[in-house]
Amino acid sequence: MLMHVAALAATLVAVLFAGLVVIALVYLLGMRAKSPLVLKPLIRLQRAIINPRQMRSAGTPGAYASVIRHRGRVSGRPYETPVGAVGAGDGFVIALVYGSRTNWLQNVLASGSATIVNEGHTYQVDQPEVIPMEAVASRFTAGDQRGFRWLDVDQVLRVRRVEPEGAGEDFTDPARGEGAKGPAVDTARSIGAQHVR
Repeated sequence: MLMHVAALAATLVAVLFAGLVVIALVYLLGMRAKSPLVLKPLIRLQRAIINPRQMRSAGTPGAYASVIRHRGRVSGRPYETPVGAVGAGDGFVIALVYGSRTNWLQNVLASGSATIVNEGHTYQVDQPEVIPMEAVASRFTAGDQRGFRWLDVDQVLRVRRVEPEGAGEDFTDPARGEGAKGPAVDTARSIGAQHVR
C-alpha cells in the first residue's frame, strides 16, 4: 500500500514537471514568434499585476524600469508605461520585448515625441525610430542580451533627447502625489500602460 502511494506521488510529480516544461516551451516559442495567443494574456497580466507594482519605483534612482509618458493616438489621454530605457549617446534605447505592435510604442511613433523618466530625471524625447537590436545590443547588460536572444527580441526603439531649459530636472509632481518615493499612478486603462488623470 505504501509503495503504491509513493509510486502515485512520483507519477504526479513527473506529470506536473512535464506540464511545467510544456508551459515553458509554449511561452518561449510564443514569445519568439510574437504570437498573439501568448502575448495577449501576458500583456493582460503585465497590465493588471506587474505594471502597477513596477510603477511604484520606475524612474527613480536605482530602479530597473524607467517610465515613458505618452498620449493615446486616438483618445489623446496621457499614459505612463514602465520600460527598460537605457542611455545611448544623445538619447535612449528601449528593447521591444513584445514586438512593434504595442500600444505605447504606436502612440510614441504617432506623436513623434514622449517623456522618459530615468534615474529620477525627466527627459523630453523625440525622433522615435524602430531599429535593429544588433545596432545597439552593446548598450544592454550581458544578462539582458542573453534574455533578448532567448526571446528573439530583434528590435529596439531609439529616441533622442530634446534639450530645452530644465532638461534632466528632478522628477516630482506634488499635484500627482509624487515625491521622493516616485510616482503615484492611477492604474490600468490601456494595454501595458497606466492612465494618468
